Amino acid sequence: MATIVPLNEKRDAEAENRRPNLDTLLAQIDGDLRKVNQHILDHMKSPVALIPQLAGHIIAAGGKRLRPVLTLASAQLCNYEGDRHIALAACVEFIHTATLLHDDVVDESDLRRGQASANAIWGNEASVLVGDFLFSRAFQLMTADGSLDVLRILSDASAVIAEGEVLQLMTANEPTTTEEAYLEVIRSKTATLFAAATRIGAVVAERPAAEEEALESYGMNLGIAFQLIDDVLDYSADQRALGKTVGDDFREGKVTLPVILAYRRGDDTEREFWHRTIERLEQEDGDLEEAMRLMTSHGTLTDTVDRARHYCSVARDALGIFPKGPIKQSMTDLVDFVTDRAY
Repeated sequence: MATIVPLNEKRDAEAENRRPNLDTLLAQIDGDLRKVNQHILDHMKSPVALIPQLAGHIIAAGGKRLRPVLTLASAQLCNYEGDRHIALAACVEFIHTATLLHDDVVDESDLRRGQASANAIWGNEASVLVGDFLFSRAFQLMTADGSLDVLRILSDASAVIAEGEVLQLMTANEPTTTEEAYLEVIRSKTATLFAAATRIGAVVAERPAAEEEALESYGMNLGIAFQLIDDVLDYSADQRALGKTVGDDFREGKVTLPVILAYRRGDDTEREFWHRTIERLEQEDGDLEEAMRLMTSHGTLTDTVDRARHYCSVARDALGIFPKGPIKQSMTDLVDFVTDRAY
């Protein structure tokens, strides 16, 4: 199957070397991130052997720990010198991991980042219950921190994430979903935790409300952009780069922005294609390729990347109130890294 690249921009060797990455940011927080990883391992322990076994499986496949990285980077940006951010970054990762376990059960996913998903190995019941365990661990870490502000921010985020899951169920397999409704889903499911992760960095540093709100805006807009790019990658990346089978969203009948735009821009025959493949899940050989052709024809992948760029611009501007410095530059580079994944 041919790879579809959303934008036809050519990069020379020098430009390729300048592509944004996370290396500098990860180096700046390396010591703290090691402590977070140890904290995660310590708090996964349980006399019930299946819990650390299953939790360890998905956490080990968890990628770059982007959400706890945001907490650590935000705390450093705010010149925090304590250690509360370590446990809270672990808390954020536990919330995220719990939602992944639940998501894979709801989506009936067999792969997570190229590996067998927990539910594929241990079954749905175990995955849901271990997800509940991780949520409980997260709340233990929140209460141990002792800050009502932190507890409010993270517990509110957990509730909104759950609402987003339900909202997604309500719009599942419905290609007539509006762009506004879809954006509400990804704000709730993805961006809310990004926003909470960044805001608590300012909270532990006891920074002014304006800085809390700026970091919350940074995280929220970065999170929306991150999910929009993921939507594009499902139709334009290779499996190894994406970490899941290309076209999983299509096969599961997920309504993402490229689908919504293609449905709106299509004629009656094309709309019937989306009703058959997404709504009724009556899929045939060649349907994924046809979906990708329609998206390319109507420019929906390109336009989804453009939407993501808008949110990245808002995230970048949100950092404007902070003084220049290496960590601010790295957080700005992270914004560019998010959209650059689409190339």
